[in-house]
Amino acid sequence: MLPPPGTPGTDLPVRAALPALAGALAARGTAVLVAPPGTGKTTLVPLALAGAVAGRVLVAEPRRVAARAAARRMAALLGEEVGGRVGYSVRGDSRRSAGTRVEVVTTGLLVRRLQADPELPGVDAVVLDECHERHLDTDLALAFCLDARATLRPELQLLAMSATAQAQRLAGLLGGDGGPAPVVEASGALFEVETRWAPPTGPVDPPHGLRVDPRLLGHVAATVRRALDEQDGDLLVFLPGAGEIGTVAGRLGGLDADVLPLHGRLPTAAQDAALRAGGRRRVVLATSLAESSLTVPGVRVVVDAGLARVPRADLARGLGSLVTVRASRAAVTQRAGRAGREGPGTVYRCWTAAEQDRLPAHDEPEVSTADLTAFALELSCWGAPGGQGLPLLDAPPPAALLVAEQTLRSLGAVDGDGRVTPRGRALTAVGVHPRLARALLDGAPLVGRRRAAEVVALLSADLPLRGDDLTATWRGLRAGTDRGATARWREEVARLERATGDAPVPRLPDDALPLDTAAGLVVGLAHPERLARRRPGGSGTYLMAAGTGAELTPGTALTGAPWLAIAVADRSPGRRDARVRSAVVIDEATALDAGAALRTSGDEVAWRDGDVSSARVERLGAVVLGERPLPDPQPAAVAAAVAEGLRQEGLGLLRWTPAAVALRARLAAAHAGLGDPWPAVDDDVLLGAIDVSGARSRADLARLDVVAALRALVPWQVAGQLDDVVPERVTVPTGSRIAVDYTDPEVPTLSVRVQEVFGWARAPLVAGRPLRLQLLSPAQRVVATTADLAGFWVTGYPAVRSELRGRYPRHPWPEDPAVAPATKRARPRA
Repeated sequence: MLPPPGTPGTDLPVRAALPALAGALAARGTAVLVAPPGTGKTTLVPLALAGAVAGRVLVAEPRRVAARAAARRMAALLGEEVGGRVGYSVRGDSRRSAGTRVEVVTTGLLVRRLQADPELPGVDAVVLDECHERHLDTDLALAFCLDARATLRPELQLLAMSATAQAQRLAGLLGGDGGPAPVVEASGALFEVETRWAPPTGPVDPPHGLRVDPRLLGHVAATVRRALDEQDGDLLVFLPGAGEIGTVAGRLGGLDADVLPLHGRLPTAAQDAALRAGGRRRVVLATSLAESSLTVPGVRVVVDAGLARVPRADLARGLGSLVTVRASRAAVTQRAGRAGREGPGTVYRCWTAAEQDRLPAHDEPEVSTADLTAFALELSCWGAPGGQGLPLLDAPPPAALLVAEQTLRSLGAVDGDGRVTPRGRALTAVGVHPRLARALLDGAPLVGRRRAAEVVALLSADLPLRGDDLTATWRGLRAGTDRGATARWREEVARLERATGDAPVPRLPDDALPLDTAAGLVVGLAHPERLARRRPGGSGTYLMAAGTGAELTPGTALTGAPWLAIAVADRSPGRRDARVRSAVVIDEATALDAGAALRTSGDEVAWRDGDVSSARVERLGAVVLGERPLPDPQPAAVAAAVAEGLRQEGLGLLRWTPAAVALRARLAAAHAGLGDPWPAVDDDVLLGAIDVSGARSRADLARLDVVAALRALVPWQVAGQLDDVVPERVTVPTGSRIAVDYTDPEVPTLSVRVQEVFGWARAPLVAGRPLRLQLLSPAQRVVATTADLAGFWVTGYPAVRSELRGRYPRHPWPEDPAVAPATKRARPRA
């Protein structure tokens, strides 16, 4: 099928690699092709494969717009319309026929076909394009194809294509036990691309969450104007999202060029317009979807803001969102290559050369950062819960996988062993996130098929939101205020309505429920953990059923609503509460209907607000609906609450008398010197060891006999030795009983005048080691510190005696203090 050399548009660098690629696939059945953007791999390779196999060639692209564009390009090379020998199929749109030899699909649709029939009847080769992007569907499609090839279709040819040089891991995975698959490389870009560093001249804040500093966007717009003046050809401008594209487009008024957006939210016609050459210069403002698999004709200049938008899952709070990050070096290299496809080009990078070296080398795979609920359900449907036994490029993170499996069990999609249930297969068949599929199937009997499909389409179709009021956005789509968005939405609504199958007729007529109620029910069914009630004393702060706080944007029309069904929320790093991005105003009855599975009622005894609280509590998750005092709580529950209060607030809840403080210090010294069985008495140990079973309140803790509690920790075998091992006081040779200082449990210390220990050959043992003596002058000043008294008498005492005998002549200073009588008196004056 590949047109002969010399055919316009086919003499591209990858053509030279086709013989080697054909040989590799014929010999091994699998191969990796590494070819930078612009080398023709997406269009020429499938046509070449179709000429080498009898069956169909299936080409998987990560995005719908790329799939349609690739099919159109290949059909144009053959001089045909799409739907003949080259066709495509994406969600909600298909152009193919019985004569189609090359069919381009999205990776998500390929996964669906593999789940429906792993043998892929009629398909002789599968091409996975842009494997380096590492989307979840790409990883799944690769693993499923390899598994099917190993068990069902050993003759199926499998080619993984990547625009980056990290091919060895792919080759190892594709080769399996037979060694790495062959890696075929094509040459680089067609023409040289000059790099111009164009950083902002003033300060710019780094991206934070979804926010991009407006000063950076203003600088990008200024750089576009500069590039138009300095260069020829069309411009391709890379920005992180649709919002930033709209902002920059608004700052490019008055240009002598057409400004065209290109992102996933656009209707098909608008996307196609950006991919067609125009009658005058064009400035195409695109997201990262234009990095590799799309070809924008006429581009000789790239302006790169250096940012990307990636998914992030907040596992602890059950939130998922997109965040803005610095693009990787691999990504910005691909972006720059788009300027060199048709001639020498230029890339303007809105950062410095020094910053370039600090960029991450490659993008993180989605499996490491994204919500894995749909991913885990696909694995279970394949018969490999958790990915066990599947050739995955990266194993899913255990914590994220655990959260995903818990979510699937709550939806009834998998059983206790992770195996898919009939309910799970029904959810998968809908073709949206399992949460949204549940909302569609369970919401249709409540609000009607059409309304349920409209709300789920609103949540799943990546449509532009009109502020944070989801119902207002719904009304706008119904009214057709944005014709392109409405067209895409209605296509998805029709598809979802068909997916409800034979859902029961709603309890009420379709229009009987207010829009807010219908939307709230569907959103609440999708995300019951995000049903939220307004916090007391605030009009814009809420507590979600999951236990996370949420706050509204100031000035929103949602302010003051008693309840919300939150569709989209995200939490910026460092913030405690999430920010509500899209929600529906609902009443309590709607919240209770949607979140019925989270509703509980029971006795709760807990440490709350500094004391034991016992009540019969009705909840919707973490939201307390009502409570009444519990007159006679279970003693064990009370004891547990008291113990928890002690752990939360610490040992300061107990009354530490001087005797208790002293005993704790003595026990600490015994444990430090002798170890077991003498108990440790540090905070962590005491919090779990002190018996508080008799306490029922904070006041009871304050009345607890801490001395008795500490003594109860000492085993009976050594309890009688306490006063001998760590005495409160030590009797010195003069008969004085002097208190031992146990402040440092490692070194118990006795402060005593030198004359009072005359006659001691060595210091007594305390806690199993010689007592440290702090020897004092007659004026109570420290003259020496020692635990080796016998050595001190020999080496240290002579110097002390020499210094002090003249200062204190009325006090005895014998030459041999070890045998001299001790005294605490001075000689009388003459």
